[in-house]
Amino acid sequence: MTAVIENVAPLVLFDLDGTLVDSAVDLLNAINALAAREGHAPTTLEKLRPVVSKGARAMLAIAFADRDEPAREALRQPFLDIYADAISAHSTPFDGIEEVLAGVEAAGSRWGIVSNKPYYLCVGVVKAMGWEQRSAVLLGGDSLPQRKPDPEPLWHACAECGIDPAQAVYVGDDERDIEAARRAGIKSVAALWGYRLDEEDPYSWRADEAAASPRELLLPGLLASR
Repeated sequence: MTAVIENVAPLVLFDLDGTLVDSAVDLLNAINALAAREGHAPTTLEKLRPVVSKGARAMLAIAFADRDEPAREALRQPFLDIYADAISAHSTPFDGIEEVLAGVEAAGSRWGIVSNKPYYLCVGVVKAMGWEQRSAVLLGGDSLPQRKPDPEPLWHACAECGIDPAQAVYVGDDERDIEAARRAGIKSVAALWGYRLDEEDPYSWRADEAAASPRELLLPGLLASR
């Protein structure tokens, strides 16, 4: 039976990788397939996982640390192409996420996704998760000229849903997510289960709330607007 979450904002927005979906293994497989094609040594999940939320360039910087930035930039699209071909072989929602999404819906609220991942890849992941008919809005990093930490994607998502930003909540696992929400005037929740470097302190991001696991989002008031 789906639990109805108490005091849910009319619109709950989420980051994708590291917040809703654990995609690290598929990204690792793609970058190691590229490494093999390039005659380069593979990298490990331990090294790659902490930077997944920082995007393709950050992952390439880890996997191809011996190459300069222009050389790594030339590998970006080949990496994304390999990833797109097997985008959901191992990716799954984080434990508890399905309960959270169902709880938001049961409360009569809507939810959506604002990611910095290229839009076509967001679509692939969302379809693989079976969420394409449930997500009220989906924005990728190339959906607009601006991307997080700029607040514009969050404002745009709220406008698409006819919701004042003050009546929304944004959940993300990267400092850029929290900064974007703060600049947009949206309540922020730091997803502590996500991807980050050991030296990063998520409490220094000054999120309005923090959740150690997806199921903590079910607590009364955590997903309430300001």
